[in-house]
Amino acid sequence: MQILLHSGHNTDGSQPMVDHFTAVIKAAMGRFGDRVMRVEAHLTDVNGHAKSSDDDIQCTLEARLVSLDAVVVKHQAGNAHQAIDGAVRKLKRAVGAEIAKHDPRGHRERPPAPDVEVNADDAV
Repeated sequence: MQILLHSGHNTDGSQPMVDHFTAVIKAAMGRFGDRVMRVEAHLTDVNGHAKSSDDDIQCTLEARLVSLDAVVVKHQAGNAHQAIDGAVRKLKRAVGAEIAKHDPRGHRERPPAPDVEVNADDAV
């Protein structure tokens, strides 16, 4: 799985941040195995450095899946670590749902319930 992190001018794109992001993604996406080809992140400061608010760092994650549509999620938080963690939680759910939606094992028809006749003589 290829893991990429892009950061804006006012966000932390240091090597420790890249290492943190890589570890979080590997832990979260590992359960999907080879079904995830690439996860790409974009960290941006939505207000720029001029203004500061509680949720001004946004993390956009895009997961490219084998033979399926890409999954994109966003999360805003007060710092890069929180934004990444929130987006990863959303990405796990979204990727799991996308894979399950196309899983042929999940689309099996259930056998019809047997018809049970109740005889008045059998009732106690």
